[in-house]
Amino acid sequence: MEATFTDEISAIQEHLAREIGVQQYQIWFRNATQLTLRKDCLEIAVANPFISQWIQSHFEKPLQKAMEAALHQRHPIHYRTDRSLSPAGSKTNPNPAERIPAGRSKPIRSAAGKTSEPLKMSLDTFIVGAKNELAYNAAKTVAQQEKSPFNPLFYHGGYGVGKTHLLQGICNEIAKNRPNAKWLYTSAEDFANQYVLALKTRRLDAFRNRFRNLDILAIDDIHFLSNKTAMQEEFLHTFNSIDLAGKQIVLASDAHPKEISALCEKLVNRFVSGMVIRIDPPDFDTRCRILTCRAKKMKQPLRKEVVEYIAGSISSSVRELEGALFKVMAYSALTQKPISLEEAQEVLSEHIARTDPVVHHSDITGAVAEFFHLSPADLYSARKERTVSLARSLAMYLTRRFTKMSFPEIGKVMGNKNHATVILACRKIEKALEQNTPLRWRSPAGFRSVPAKELLDRLMEKIS
Repeated sequence: MEATFTDEISAIQEHLAREIGVQQYQIWFRNATQLTLRKDCLEIAVANPFISQWIQSHFEKPLQKAMEAALHQRHPIHYRTDRSLSPAGSKTNPNPAERIPAGRSKPIRSAAGKTSEPLKMSLDTFIVGAKNELAYNAAKTVAQQEKSPFNPLFYHGGYGVGKTHLLQGICNEIAKNRPNAKWLYTSAEDFANQYVLALKTRRLDAFRNRFRNLDILAIDDIHFLSNKTAMQEEFLHTFNSIDLAGKQIVLASDAHPKEISALCEKLVNRFVSGMVIRIDPPDFDTRCRILTCRAKKMKQPLRKEVVEYIAGSISSSVRELEGALFKVMAYSALTQKPISLEEAQEVLSEHIARTDPVVHHSDITGAVAEFFHLSPADLYSARKERTVSLARSLAMYLTRRFTKMSFPEIGKVMGNKNHATVILACRKIEKALEQNTPLRWRSPAGFRSVPAKELLDRLMEKIS
């Protein structure tokens, strides 16, 4: 008979409550879960599959931190369903207790030829619509053909539009259909960190062997290499090694290769030599289908009017769309009844106000760049000419004023600028507006000078 570890469980619960806050702990753990510490794992009994998925998505890291703080070690987390833990105390339709090892499935082959767990996303679960059909078809082609016509395949677009989903989906599809293929999915930040570690430990040969002897290399957030000259040089050699061997490279970034500031010209040329695809936020019909599919997967179908309300209210990002869905599902799971349109509107009122701005960053930068006869790449660059500097400052100011983005977030999307640079730009424009100072720049027809308030009105008209 296994020990119950009552004191250890209490310590984990106390640390967890401090990690996530008392209110969150009471909602998701106090009444809806039961923790049991086994010799080889921490077992969490949950009221229903939805709560299991929610905890895995939102609280797995705090749970691991709580375990480490309480036990000075970490254990795998296993989940099982126990209907008797329902907030309403319902014991109807009981299901057999079923252990689920943290939402994973059978092992597959990794880049190193060792067994590894599958990545989270698959192409089968990608919802295809008018705005992402080309991106999806290219992903299927790369996954199905050993030598695809798209090399490299470069995805770019805003956050939460499906870039990571496609990269992981390609790797999972290749692992399933070509079990002997060597593949690696990672982020540019992880590439950079491993490179630094290899330098410090004098293991560059092992690092290069891992990244260059692949059938497919998929790297997310490649814009992270901006302003990192040594790492760009290393990645250039990695790119060339894989490309010359006739193998596949798939990349994703927030911006088009030519719009990533401080990216060396050789890398830009390599990136644009293949297939560059922009992914836009999904349209209304696609958003409805995403919500419906996610709800069915969680076995909690939503009413059509609730689906259409969420899809009509949030348009910028699939992540924000899913965040709203999870909030609605949480309310439904805790009240044990389908949510009505009126309840959904009340539950999501704050969420919608905070997530989906009327004007988006891309709208602002596009309008400002066009007004000053520049490209968005000029705004993201480090150029300091009068016209570029003024346009960049105005774009930063307008983004701060009309979106929910913080100074660091604006700096990141504007070419990895320091947040202090954004603050100074905003103060500069605010001061010019207070005094209505004439702002001067060079246009194709020569120098122009327009009072700050009038210039801002023109830009606002263009954005709207």
